Amino acid sequence: MGTIRELLEIAGETGEKCSSLFLAREAEATGATREEVREKMARTLQVMRQSVEKGLRPGTKSVSGLTGGDAWRVREAGRTGKLLMGGFMNTACARALAVAEQNAAMGRIVAAPTAGSCGILPGVLLTVGEAVGAGEKELVSALLTAAGFGRVIALNASISGAEAGCQAECGSAAAMAAAAAVELAGGTPEMSAEACALALKNFLGLVCDPVAGLVEVPCVKRNAFCAAAAIVAADMALAGVKSVIPPDEVISAMREIGLALPASLRETSEGGLAATPTGKKIAWELFGKE
Repeated sequence: MGTIRELLEIAGETGEKCSSLFLAREAEATGATREEVREKMARTLQVMRQSVEKGLRPGTKSVSGLTGGDAWRVREAGRTGKLLMGGFMNTACARALAVAEQNAAMGRIVAAPTAGSCGILPGVLLTVGEAVGAGEKELVSALLTAAGFGRVIALNASISGAEAGCQAECGSAAAMAAAAAVELAGGTPEMSAEACALALKNFLGLVCDPVAGLVEVPCVKRNAFCAAAAIVAADMALAGVKSVIPPDEVISAMREIGLALPASLRETSEGGLAATPTGKKIAWELFGKE
């Protein structure tokens, strides 16, 4: 299953969910039993839960002091009932921020698919899972679906900001989360594929421009925005909305855009927000150089 088209062909022939197909593929590739693969995913899910819990505590701060505490602020503000997004979306965004802030604070996280995009998948899956009443088994299956779609993206494009910009990190994570959320909500493999495409194409061209070379600004806050976009993409796919450009072609486009991005916009901190006067000032204050 090197492409999403191949995935959908097999799913159409067998009637199986994406997670079942990716589970079989992973067991065959690694030599592990299917139960062993699921157990590994369950441990991964537990780390995600722990990083959310720790990141939502007040007082979380990164070593640089650039980030921390925003996840707690968003969650607490959401409890007042005065924020525009409402409880569900507010929770997903707060959780995405929490994990990203844990990464910036050198806490334990799951790179999903990367450290810079680590909050998107747990923020979406844990929140959607609660909303639909999913149990551990269903959440583990959703992680398998996310991992499978991520593998296809990595094989045919990239998940590296240094190689293809933040579209490859946060964009890929949003695509993975959207596809998995659809399965959690009872959608078909075709709907998961459409959600993947809808989410990813929303972030085409997104640059990687970490201020002072740290995976904090704007990286942490992007996790919350991408979590929200992943949920929107999942809802659109569940409603029957389709991407005019097929998923595999969206992935190919992401690869071509990544290759076209100048080096200054691919994690070198030489362009974008990192090159603004404030960005340069922060780099000077932290490291004595721009």
